[in-house]
Amino acid sequence: MAVKIKTPAGTIEITNDVIATVVGGAATDIYGIVGMASKNQIKDNLNGILRKENYSKGVVVRQEENGVAVDVYTIVSYGTKISEVSRNVQEKVKYNLETLLGVTANSVNVFVQGVRVLPD
Repeated sequence: MAVKIKTPAGTIEITNDVIATVVGGAATDIYGIVGMASKNQIKDNLNGILRKENYSKGVVVRQEENGVAVDVYTIVSYGTKISEVSRNVQEKVKYNLETLLGVTANSVNVFVQGVRVLPD
């Protein structure tokens, strides 16, 4: 499915993969986020951190009547406050979706799939 935005010049369709890429980029910019995790680690056979081209495997986008609902699967850094990092992810994802794509995020759910110790 895609988000459709009607303009005087025509209709713009934004696919879920584009939304997932924007969400993944916003989430990985936050201090305390090591990377994105796969939402189905067993099915996708991915235990590690997703790269930029695979962000859609770590983000679920659901269309709602007046916006989208987003689930973000992350891996956080050891020693950071998970609640604060998750709140920062929510704010940044909402901001980026509204400013870059013009899509309203009704809800942003952050799921922590793991904690990693970063090397010094």
